[in-house]
Amino acid sequence: MYTTALLLVAFVPLLTSAAFVCPPKNGQYADPIQCDKYYVCQDGVATEHLCEDGLVFDQFKRSSHKCDHMHNVDCEDRTELQPPQGNAECPRRNGIFEHSDPSQCHKFVDCIDGQPKHNVCPPGLHFNDATGVCTWEAAVGRTGCVREEFLEDGFTCPKLTPAEAIQEPHPRYPHPTDCQKFYVCLNGVTPREQNCDLGEVFNTNSKQCDLPENVAECVDWYQDHPALSANSSTPKSNTRSNSGRV
Repeated sequence: MYTTALLLVAFVPLLTSAAFVCPPKNGQYADPIQCDKYYVCQDGVATEHLCEDGLVFDQFKRSSHKCDHMHNVDCEDRTELQPPQGNAECPRRNGIFEHSDPSQCHKFVDCIDGQPKHNVCPPGLHFNDATGVCTWEAAVGRTGCVREEFLEDGFTCPKLTPAEAIQEPHPRYPHPTDCQKFYVCLNGVTPREQNCDLGEVFNTNSKQCDLPENVAECVDWYQDHPALSANSSTPKSNTRSNSGRV
């Protein structure tokens, strides 16, 4: 009995010292240990709160909502966090994270309430998990990275220099066999196949859809199209270098 009483007396001060004591001024205050926990003090009474999973408390944020992305807040010694509540693509419900495939260094995921939005860094940049932004490959220092993406027909975006990527962030390229089609490379790396409107062809000089008469290699592309002209006996071509529609 005596030993038990000593243990209880020794434990009470620990509980008391752990309880948050409000400063004289009403407001929101950070927990000294856990970065995503904070207290709302009103008339000396502290109410405990948690930021949404993936966000942490920034006592210097000049807003009534002081929870922000981890990359924007210096937690200092407040290293503890609530258990993660994420999923396969979002490590936590909110935040900016590396792609789940470590070889895809140029990709990252912006998670809001557990819903992922996939993004791609511009050419020459890799996602930096420490800062939450895209940074020059050499500065990030990630290894095992693969940045080639292919369409079913084998097309992959040509590699651009940083200067070319700034000048034309989403370059366009002609389809090798179809004058009406072209490719666009999102952020210079993610290929997408696109089509000009019926009656137009892709102009490799302007990199825009144009009338066939303005594109020498595609001038006769629609010559035998049933909706645009009468049937023609002229043989069809299967390359842009010769006129005719496939």
